Amino acid sequence: MADRGDFAALLRAWRERLQPAAVGFPAGNRRTSGLRREEVALLAGVSVDYLVRLEQGRADRPSVQVVASLARVLQLSDLERDQLHLAAGLPAPLPTAVPTHIPASVQRLLARLPDVAVGVWTAHWTLLTANAAWRSLLGEISPGTNLVVAHFAGREPEVVWADGDRERHERALVSDLRTALIRYPDDPSVRAVLARCQSFDRFRQLWDEGTVVEHRFQSKTFVHPLVGQLTLDCDVFTAIGTDLRIVAYTAEPGTEDASRFDLVRTLGTVEVAPG
Repeated sequence: MADRGDFAALLRAWRERLQPAAVGFPAGNRRTSGLRREEVALLAGVSVDYLVRLEQGRADRPSVQVVASLARVLQLSDLERDQLHLAAGLPAPLPTAVPTHIPASVQRLLARLPDVAVGVWTAHWTLLTANAAWRSLLGEISPGTNLVVAHFAGREPEVVWADGDRERHERALVSDLRTALIRYPDDPSVRAVLARCQSFDRFRQLWDEGTVVEHRFQSKTFVHPLVGQLTLDCDVFTAIGTDLRIVAYTAEPGTEDASRFDLVRTLGTVEVAPG
């Protein structure tokens, strides 16, 4: 049996350890060190009341999703993440599962690069988190959204593709999903994404062809509902040792696109229609 007191104590200790600047909040005048409960609840997507009950050991066993979200927000190490799961009465994530834990160093990137739109994705392109600039550019995209499914279902934000870029993008997504299936054959989430994608004719065609394509540097022209078209550079990075994909959109300084991107971030999140 898990000790709820252990879970509550770890949750409080790690919340009080994390400094506001690490998640992009101002320090201000604080009566206690670390993050406030309200801040953790906001970032983790849970109610403040529920977080209070967790910290007091009064809540029922939290779900895997809640514990994973708390581990991400609190910027725990892999070992600490495993301890939090075990203290909650849950098994630690298996090494055969698609990695979903975001290292503290990557989370600091999101908090400290406000001029860059940054999204963090799993190896099979399921969104884990994104910063404010990303949400301003692409709209409110919920964690758990899968990019491969969204693309072939026609639910991606509108993009004006250059010749050949759309096909290369599609082939790269299909290649990445196949690689994730080979690398994590026992993870049901990968097979669930594949099953959903098999309902799309275009996906089945590319999957059956078996062409291997890697993502490469490219620019993308988005159609934003308030500022119109803006072209941004797109880079895809891999966090060493995590198999996470970090996607970053930036504008060339001094250009009209940079001015429009500044305006987009100032306006904040708006409803972005899919292409």
